[in-house]
Amino acid sequence: MKRPTPRREPPKGPSQRQLRAGELMRHALVEILREEAINDPVLTGISVTLTEVRMSPDLRNATIFVEPLGGGETAREVVKALNRHHKYLRGRLGHAIDMKFTPALKFLHDESFDEAARMNRLFADPRVAQDLAPHEPSDSWKDQD
Repeated sequence: MKRPTPRREPPKGPSQRQLRAGELMRHALVEILREEAINDPVLTGISVTLTEVRMSPDLRNATIFVEPLGGGETAREVVKALNRHHKYLRGRLGHAIDMKFTPALKFLHDESFDEAARMNRLFADPRVAQDLAPHEPSDSWKDQD
């Protein structure tokens, strides 16, 4: 009689391998964007922060989250420009990293900075700040008997 195979739960997040490969790619892409001149008027003179690289489990696809310095309306155009040049960047990346496959690149705008700014505005709102301020403990519970 065969033993039943134990059921494995799906992983809760990225594996150590995915995280390590993502950081390797992020550092390599930072160097490529810093040193290489990409002939695109949208990217000329723009500093781009690569905040995170998420790798697929098979390490063949990479999603790169970017935030241009200053953010704003230019973020959409910068992401489009980087996605237009994904083949060139992938080719340069293949020479810079030592992986079996050079993953396909997809650039997305990192919304976490906008979300953090929104939360800061909420916390600064006087109606919310009054709920966050510490209050003196009251003895009103004694009067209930």
